[in-house]
Amino acid sequence: MDTKIIDFHTHILPGIDDGSRDVDTSCRMLEMAVEQGVDVIVATPHFYASRDRVEHFLEKRERAEAVLTERMQNIPLQIRHGAEVAFFRGISRAEKLDSLTIEGTNLLLLEMPFVPWEASDIEEVETLIEERGYQILLAHLERYLDLPGGRQRIAEILELPVHVQINAESLADWRKRGHLVRMFRAGQAHVLGSDCHSLHRRPPNLAEGRAVLEKKLGREFLNQIDAGGCALLGI
Repeated sequence: MDTKIIDFHTHILPGIDDGSRDVDTSCRMLEMAVEQGVDVIVATPHFYASRDRVEHFLEKRERAEAVLTERMQNIPLQIRHGAEVAFFRGISRAEKLDSLTIEGTNLLLLEMPFVPWEASDIEEVETLIEERGYQILLAHLERYLDLPGGRQRIAEILELPVHVQINAESLADWRKRGHLVRMFRAGQAHVLGSDCHSLHRRPPNLAEGRAVLEKKLGREFLNQIDAGGCALLGI
């Protein structure tokens, strides 16, 4: 079976968060992704427990999904729905997380705090995995490297059976590229996402990151990344 090229992190749904502002923008973003060879997009609008109720978030997401589905009939691309769930203290005890996982999976895209992590934060992630049975996909882990104590905390969280998503634009940054390539080579990073938000500010750009991985690690390695991504989504 042929593997699919998957963008694991996007803000493609119209009018639901700080991503695409309307359905026309969403459709053009999808077309850009197709032009880059993407087969599957995971739609991951932001979910903040401090700002929204799960039920309200799901209602907004369903409306955005319906509007986009009606317009994208001629765009040859599959969308899987999920959420980018912002970590909060107590998340390991939170109800209704199942409805925020990526469609058809128990995979939760988790955005860690942009402040120094506590040991208890990592313990909560461990509880989500060991006691709640979730697979955890850490969103754009590279963005935490420069936090005070960030590298040590990242080393600690990577001791857990987590999956790591890296933003394509970070691989295109020569200042970060070497470190991130080494993470992929060592099996500490697993999939790519564009984290796209619009046509111009953070546009769909998965091809940039893929090109770096292919150049540095080879086509066969890139195929392994794609196969691993397909396995995560069960496709």
